[in-house]
Amino acid sequence: MSAAVPIGRPERRQVCVFCGARSGTDPKYEQAARVAGRAIAARGWGLVFGGGRVGLMGALADAALAAGGEVVGVIPRALMAREVAHPGVTRLEVVTDMAVRKQRMIEISDAFVTLPGGFGTLDEFFEVLTLRQIREHAKPIAVFDQDGYFDTLLTMCREFVARGFAPADDVERLVVEPDIEALLDRLF
Repeated sequence: MSAAVPIGRPERRQVCVFCGARSGTDPKYEQAARVAGRAIAARGWGLVFGGGRVGLMGALADAALAAGGEVVGVIPRALMAREVAHPGVTRLEVVTDMAVRKQRMIEISDAFVTLPGGFGTLDEFFEVLTLRQIREHAKPIAVFDQDGYFDTLLTMCREFVARGFAPADDVERLVVEPDIEALLDRLF
């Protein structure tokens, strides 16, 4: 049974974006994060992210907020100082640790988008992909493959399939796009 939606109010979709707490070596990554934040807000969707105001996370959240979007940050207490919790978000949830952060972000989101980032970003991406594989959720998962950033990772995922370690549809169902607008068009 699905939850009732109040009459006269369309259901707001919540899109979780995984991305770096660093900006990377090329300004194009930060620019793309800003484009993604604005595009999500322009569609009337809420943004869920890691709660930091630094790196791509900060650029993403700032752009969504500037475009009038609702932004929910989820940050572990231990990262409050390192990632510097974003003070301007609509709602900031402070949780006990990284595992709870991921769990909470998954709970409150309707879809997941992965932008460039490092180990933490990949951890979040593989968490939602694995949970979908074992049917803990059926939410869309997308990869913003900016300038081929994720080409090697996607090749490795296809290799998992070729060698019998993952079903083909787990990789085939990923939404992979080099353009954020095209990616968001395909998300729902």
